[in-house]
Amino acid sequence: MEQNYVMIGLKIAGALGLLIYGMKMMSDALQKMAGPQLRHILARMTTNRLTGMLTGAFVTCAVQSSSATTVMTVSFVSAGLLTLAQAISVIMGANIGTTLTAWIMSLGYNVDLTSVVFPAFFVGMVLIYKKRHRYVGDFLFGIAFMFLSLVMLSKTGKEMDLEHNKAVVDFFASFDTGSYWTILAFLAIGTLITCVVQSSAAVMAITILLCSTGVLPIYLGIALVMGENIGTTATANLAALGANLQARRAALAHLLFNVFGVMWVLLVFYPFVDLVCRLVGYDPTQGGQTALLPVVLAMFHTCFNVTNTAILIGFIPQIERAVCWLMKDGARTKEEGEGTDEEFRLQYIQSNLIETPEIAVLQAQKETAYFGVRVEKMFGMVRKLTEEKKDSAFGELFTQIEREEDRTDRMEMEIARYLEQVGEGHLSDLTKMKVRQMMREISELESIGDACYNMARTLKRKQDSGDEFTPELEEKLKDMMELTAESLTQMNSVMTGHAREKDISETYRIENNMNLMRNRLKAQNIQAVNNREYSYAVGTMFTDLVTECEKLGDYVVNVVQARVIK
Repeated sequence: MEQNYVMIGLKIAGALGLLIYGMKMMSDALQKMAGPQLRHILARMTTNRLTGMLTGAFVTCAVQSSSATTVMTVSFVSAGLLTLAQAISVIMGANIGTTLTAWIMSLGYNVDLTSVVFPAFFVGMVLIYKKRHRYVGDFLFGIAFMFLSLVMLSKTGKEMDLEHNKAVVDFFASFDTGSYWTILAFLAIGTLITCVVQSSAAVMAITILLCSTGVLPIYLGIALVMGENIGTTATANLAALGANLQARRAALAHLLFNVFGVMWVLLVFYPFVDLVCRLVGYDPTQGGQTALLPVVLAMFHTCFNVTNTAILIGFIPQIERAVCWLMKDGARTKEEGEGTDEEFRLQYIQSNLIETPEIAVLQAQKETAYFGVRVEKMFGMVRKLTEEKKDSAFGELFTQIEREEDRTDRMEMEIARYLEQVGEGHLSDLTKMKVRQMMREISELESIGDACYNMARTLKRKQDSGDEFTPELEEKLKDMMELTAESLTQMNSVMTGHAREKDISETYRIENNMNLMRNRLKAQNIQAVNNREYSYAVGTMFTDLVTECEKLGDYVVNVVQARVIK
């Protein structure tokens, strides 16, 4: 008998593992099929709290994972695509969308899904070997694994025959279902298990299994489900670790939302549960009717989340103020990436989101765009250096440029390392192309930083030598740098906007003008040196600056081409 229980335990563990794997496979396949569209939906369809809530529910139903939706939402807040208020409404919707999972599971305990599983495996296998439809095949395999795990759990529950096991029946009967302490204890157990296994679906499956055998009273099963609602917030909070303040606030709002829901349900626990039971047609005071218990759990999960959202959706501004009060701005007083070298860090990239490729690519795109802003600011420092005459101020500004050049090197390496990690995952063709594009972009952006530093070194050489440019040379250099600044502004316009809406011909026009100006200035410089208008050393330094500006323009063109041309 002991061997049988060991085998049954292994079957349950294997079925739960298969369930978690199947849901992850299905969710990943859906994100690969519709990742960019999901990003656009989340970013655009949140104009007010109602559309935000509906968007969160829709996306969660689509990817079958509230954790995926909340992590995606937290990352969008970190990237500045969603405000905190918009994120809260999306998270509320995600809690409604996740109730579909409970209904699917309850279906698995009341309907024989075997007839669906094997055809899904066969069709999925055929599609996986077709490159064009392989993600649909992955999705069908995920569904098949999930349904197969539910069939296995249902059969294992019947094999356990717990309702006739006196020891198990007596154990659960020893708990006083009428005591709030018992309810709180099971709520804590549900929370703890969900935090440990990082899967609310697994906890729901265990709860349904125990309730369907008739040994776990419905009140205790519902307490476990309530705990699962709190435990599932751990995923978003873990994802927000290391993120910016607004992202951590969004994750905290998710926790507060679910904790508040559990608190008000506890106040009316028994009447609320009895109402849900009546909706299903189940009488908790009588035995039997175990087939209805999975439906009762699914109905409670739905009623709980829908009612909680209905109560709190009108208080989103208050929730926003509460999380801002609990997590004050003083936590980080300095801008990320500014100040000393020790404070250097990337703005948007979070390594704990790599396992979600579409989010990872979005983070990298935002970081690359920020890289472009940094090098434009660096060139602004160089322009300011051309006007600085005081040795002390010149030296201080030159040191800042040196520090900024070091940061551009580090940004390139850290973004590249992150993209390499992203590239190791299973990516769609579109995502692979985006990764390759960004690898090229960050290399060219780092070259822009090098060009800026080279110009600063030339200006320092001029400052140390005591040589001065003639007013005419200063004016010509100013014109060249004006064109260079224009090219950087155009580059960042492409980097931060929708690439397909940008006209690359403007970048080519500026680069062509820079080439023409460089050729003209070099020819004029040779003639001026020959005419002894200024020394050869001065002419060489001037030519070096003009040449570096033109090189910088070439790097800009390369960045824009990498972003726009497919």
